Amino acid sequence: MTRLGRYFRLLDAFGRFALANEMAFRGNFIMRVLVEVLWLGILLVFYETLFTYTKTVGGWEAYPYLFFLGCYYSLEGLIETLFLENAIDFADMVRTGNLDFYLLKPIDEQFLVSLRKIDWSTATKIPLGGAIITFALIRMGWTFDLGKLVGFLALFTCGAALTYSFLLTLSSMSVWLVRNENLTEWWWLFTTLMRYPRENYNYGWSYPLYFVCWYILPVLLVINVPADVMVQAVEPWNIVWLVAAAVLMLYVSRRFFFFALRSYSSASS
Repeated sequence: MTRLGRYFRLLDAFGRFALANEMAFRGNFIMRVLVEVLWLGILLVFYETLFTYTKTVGGWEAYPYLFFLGCYYSLEGLIETLFLENAIDFADMVRTGNLDFYLLKPIDEQFLVSLRKIDWSTATKIPLGGAIITFALIRMGWTFDLGKLVGFLALFTCGAALTYSFLLTLSSMSVWLVRNENLTEWWWLFTTLMRYPRENYNYGWSYPLYFVCWYILPVLLVINVPADVMVQAVEPWNIVWLVAAAVLMLYVSRRFFFFALRSYSSASS
């Protein structure tokens, strides 16, 4: 078996084990799914109400904005399903010393720490976001364009990689901060910023925030660039910047993760 195949088999085992745990408490699983659906319904009602009073928000009309929302919801679901619970648990593993058991496994530590648990209750966000995307494109009368679709999927993957890099960096800081409240607060801030088009920040007193979150800590790239490719005018430089930022942050976050592990004091020390 190849090394890559081994990791895919492990991921499949993690997924099946997590699903079995979820199905052991079906009522809890159903309630969590219903909460996600309800939260999406609240968002849709809010934006429907908003666009009854205005035609555009930051230059975005109703259905392109709905497409943007669908992208955000799908990406949030992907990150929460695969990575978020693991990142939050990392602080507890550091505090209790349980991280020792994972570091002894004959497997890449980042893979194991990042993907050991899969939260299936948030996975419903991915198809729900996809349904919103499809609905928005149909209402816009979008003509199928294979090049745009492939470009969107590639950039969406880059956005997901960039988001994961931020999350890995934040969770790695738990080695020094220990408590996970800092992680959840920073993650809430990042997701709040990603939820809105960059045009909402690119003027007046909010411009410094836009500058920082576009060029220095490029959170705003995550959804804006993929959505622009499909429904707005896109600047080639923004595509290059997203791809470069994703590659750079994946490298930096991995290096930072192993640097944090070298600073970790095991339970036996």
